[in-house]
Amino acid sequence: MVRAIAITIWKYWDPIYFSFTRLQYLVHDKKEGVFRVRLTRYKGKEVELSDGTRICKNDLLLKIHLHNVKLLQDFSCIQNEILKGKGIFKQVKNSMPLLASYILNHPEEARIKGIIGITLINKGFKPLGFESVLPVNKFYCWFKKTTQIPIILISSSRVSLDSIKKHHPVYLMMSKDQLIEKYKKLV
Repeated sequence: MVRAIAITIWKYWDPIYFSFTRLQYLVHDKKEGVFRVRLTRYKGKEVELSDGTRICKNDLLLKIHLHNVKLLQDFSCIQNEILKGKGIFKQVKNSMPLLASYILNHPEEARIKGIIGITLINKGFKPLGFESVLPVNKFYCWFKKTTQIPIILISSSRVSLDSIKKHHPVYLMMSKDQLIEKYKKLV
């Protein structure tokens, strides 16, 4: 019951949060896809991705945010964590072609080097084509972990202090070329 109340409050708070960010939906119909995005300048250490793409300080990236309240609503009735994880994975995978299309049609397409997100999720992202990179700024890691703990508490049926401690923020990154190569044909 507490989880249902928290999701309801979040559902009404989310549009207010959205209005204060520069986030955009991938398509005009807000129901399509599970990502909201914005352009950002990369501020971390230089990274070379597996396809040879170098991401350097101030490179232009598309920052992806999962629409968590939408996912929580969609999967709130599923108690089995494995089924919930598979369902979320499927929705994320189905949204990846929308990311490719969004970048290909963006006015800054030529300058965008890739996509980036930050998460406490430590598995299941490699089949999607993401690579993980540890942020180096300890304060940023602490801040991100603190802000994402409520999501863990609301989304998981069983949470322990040990399970929270073992999760650490990571950047999930993918080059624009890899994203387009892997998902453009699905658009």
